[in-house]
Amino acid sequence: MLELYDISKRYRDKLALTDIFLELDVGVYGLLGPNGAGKSTLMNIITGNLRPTGGRVLWNGTEIDALGAQYRALLGYAPQQQGMYDAFSGRRFLSYMATLKGIPGREQPEEIGRVLKRVNMTAEAGRPIGTYSGGMKQRLLIAQAILGDPKLIILDEPTAGLDPRERVRIRELISELSENRTVLVSTHVVSDIETIADEIILLKSGEIVDCGSVEELCEIHGAASLEDVYMRLFGEEGEDGPSCAV
Repeated sequence: MLELYDISKRYRDKLALTDIFLELDVGVYGLLGPNGAGKSTLMNIITGNLRPTGGRVLWNGTEIDALGAQYRALLGYAPQQQGMYDAFSGRRFLSYMATLKGIPGREQPEEIGRVLKRVNMTAEAGRPIGTYSGGMKQRLLIAQAILGDPKLIILDEPTAGLDPRERVRIRELISELSENRTVLVSTHVVSDIETIADEIILLKSGEIVDCGSVEELCEIHGAASLEDVYMRLFGEEGEDGPSCAV
């Protein structure tokens, strides 16, 4: 279980996160909110790329700073598209990432083959990344995130900029990956998460404004759909601090 207690983050005079309490077990969790809500900041704190100004992040009751490499070994993270090497083939990129993750060279061919098959990229693995579509690059980023069979997977805007067909493929993949894992997906696109998330966390201006299943949120807010809930809370379409134990 991933636990966040009283997480805050300040950048000079700007408070990016305020009093975040979360408990995430196995399943898919959607972190939903408009651009600038603090979603990426929260994810970077969970992955250890940022230190919070206040509060604690725990995995199974132990602070992630104390777990160190043990925590990083059970974590898979796919940031928004960046850091891709266009001249690398997909397979070479995965080998590079596997090395960074400490996967021994003798184990890499089998492990890389496993994740390529999981994201349906085996046939394209020898091509340069620069020739990939946006959806293929996103699937490759997810492939590197699941190297080593992590128990906690963090995906930051995994469908950003993709066409509808690619978005469906990514959604199906995320749903498949959630078995026996905790998967946290950040997005501002309601349709990308409402059909696959076990729980939705709604974030605005660095604070959790509500959380629960799609059905619970619709009932609480008297809404016909998650899109309606989003509109009522954020005053805009979702197409492009309280505590919460979920």
